[in-house]
Amino acid sequence: MALPTDALNTFYLNDQPVTHLLTEIQQLYQADHRPWVIGFSGGKDSTLILELVYFALLSLPIAHRHKPLFVVSSDTLVETPRIVDLIKNTLQQVEQAAHRDQIPLTTHLVYPEIKNTFWVNLLGKGYPAPTSHFRWCTERLKILPINRFILHTISRYQEVIIILGSRSQESASRAQILKKHRIQGLKLSKHTTLSKAYIYTPIENWSLESVWEFLLTVPKPWGGNNQELFELYKDSQAGECPLVIDNSTPSCGNSRFGCWVCTVVKRDRAMEGLIDRGENWMQPLLDFRNHLAHTTLPEKKHTFRNFKRRSGKVAYPRSEGQLETDPPSIKHVPGPYWLKYRQQWLRELLTLQQDLRQRGHAITLITEAELHHIRWEWANDPNEPDWTDILPGIYREIVGQDLEWVENDAGHFTKPDAELLAELEREFAVPAILIMKLLELELSMEGLSKRTGIFQKIETILTQDWGSLEEINHRNAALQVNNRYEQRVDMLQRELKKWEL
Repeated sequence: MALPTDALNTFYLNDQPVTHLLTEIQQLYQADHRPWVIGFSGGKDSTLILELVYFALLSLPIAHRHKPLFVVSSDTLVETPRIVDLIKNTLQQVEQAAHRDQIPLTTHLVYPEIKNTFWVNLLGKGYPAPTSHFRWCTERLKILPINRFILHTISRYQEVIIILGSRSQESASRAQILKKHRIQGLKLSKHTTLSKAYIYTPIENWSLESVWEFLLTVPKPWGGNNQELFELYKDSQAGECPLVIDNSTPSCGNSRFGCWVCTVVKRDRAMEGLIDRGENWMQPLLDFRNHLAHTTLPEKKHTFRNFKRRSGKVAYPRSEGQLETDPPSIKHVPGPYWLKYRQQWLRELLTLQQDLRQRGHAITLITEAELHHIRWEWANDPNEPDWTDILPGIYREIVGQDLEWVENDAGHFTKPDAELLAELEREFAVPAILIMKLLELELSMEGLSKRTGIFQKIETILTQDWGSLEEINHRNAALQVNNRYEQRVDMLQRELKKWEL
């Protein structure tokens, strides 16, 4: 492709032509052999970065394009649907153009590990929908996949330079982090957690107006224009979701380039804006997201969430300075979502996916791999193990077909076994799940010549909190009374010994 020389020469930034920045990029590129990783989220800033780097390398002689560029984008598997196609199409166009123009650039889409996906954690393990106080999603869905790619690149090349579209105007906190880690005399900053990775932010001082002016007046180096990108941002106050490489990046909940299930913000104004502009088919997605957000309200937590944590214990909050021997608060910290709600939400999610597909939207809201892993999580749930293996039936009911389910993946128990133990629980007042766990432990160690640690495992099961919340609170209160009595006796005995001396 021929460079749009006139457009580049006439574009000024802070009274300097943008060609000065292109020269800076070229000089940094040629300074060493450290490969570049360009973070691409599909938004305006990362698109600008990719265009600037492409133009800079296109201006270099082919012989000087000596080191690889990896364009990496993170797909959380719950991205706003319209954005997924835009990102994938852009990556394909960029790689094809780079091959044509002899630029050593390849594109890479990274995904979270199956155990870390949104639905495996929320529907499988019962993690509550993310909030600003419990934002478990960012690291699992974005940071870890990107860092895994970066670490793999470092293992091959020893060091790496990451090019990001961070701007001071967009995020003051991010700007402070970059300034803090800036290497004196250089344009690079140290990565906050990866010792052999460095950050370069060439548009750090660009204004929003300058970003859009460049994107809308300078042709894209791989062909076409940025009109579709502009239409996504048009009439929107929402920012964009940058490539996330550490926990200093703010929530993307208001961004049109974030996750459609984001509950970190109170309202998803970005999706609301897309619907207002004609994307009416996304309304059921917004309704589903809003329902998940509803479950995070303080007054709703104890409705949707188990009173026990995944450890099998009831956790009580303690105020600052409170001693372990002090009686705990009457209130407790709720645990994971009850299994019945997770099953209900899976039905709704699969139904939503089927409805959208029947209306012509080729969309995957939850993958088959996630369904297999959720089934395993349900069967091995620490509080409510689903030994009746209900998930294949839910899938068959909604989708009308079966997957290749792993045989006996649900464990040793069946529905009749569970019903029999429930009847014995009513008769002998011993929790059925307690008996199930002990039997499951015995069966898991069947045939082993050495049953190492079995007594410790039995103790772990027996010392969990069994019974209703009222029964558990009553037992804990009695234990507290006994502890205080024993402490009082110990104190009196110590005082008595003093007098005896």
